[in-house]
Amino acid sequence: MKVMLTRLLSRARSRAECRSRALAIGSLLVIPALASIATGCRGDLSQGPPIHIVQNMDQQARYDPQEPNTSFADGRAMRPPVPGTIARGSLRDDPHFFNGRREGGEYATTLPTRVALNKVLLNRGRERYDIYCSPCHDQAGSGDGIIARRGYPVPPTNLASDPTRALPAGQIFETISNGVRTMPGYREQIPVPDRWAIVAYVRALQVSQHASVDLVPQEVTTEKGWSVK
Repeated sequence: MKVMLTRLLSRARSRAECRSRALAIGSLLVIPALASIATGCRGDLSQGPPIHIVQNMDQQARYDPQEPNTSFADGRAMRPPVPGTIARGSLRDDPHFFNGRREGGEYATTLPTRVALNKVLLNRGRERYDIYCSPCHDQAGSGDGIIARRGYPVPPTNLASDPTRALPAGQIFETISNGVRTMPGYREQIPVPDRWAIVAYVRALQVSQHASVDLVPQEVTTEKGWSVK
């Protein structure tokens, strides 16, 4: 029994010594590798590719933009949209709202049904008008903005003039979108709802230049002390 215990203890010591040697050898191999990696990331010059430990899907089997691809007859990896494709949110199914025209192609004379005429709309129109329109047309719409006063060769249109007042709302919208004569279009800068807000505010400016006291609400005339004849 004693001999057996002695043998078992001897075997246990041998296994422990083997594990210790393996750990020591592993440490001797791993520590230099880690040290070389650490020192290689601190600005040393190398002709080899950089060490890329975490890939993060950076290396993928994909085609880059403008790269050829023989899988298609035209040899292009970048595919054109399928004919008739419309991006989500870009369906222009309302010509009145998006183009200022009726179904038959004539200019609309009113605001689109989806545009509610209220104080919020007019305030928005005034804000956008002051940013994009007043530099040429001035804040009253008379066409005497800072650009005109500094010698712009073609005087901007007086928005309160009779010819402009006679324009349909859809034509004013189209002019804001695409421009006319020397005026550039603003369809890229001004979204469609804001263009209609400007149209509504231009109409308000036109009314203000040709309004009579009869159009003022009674409570306002009473507050201001204006007499209505």
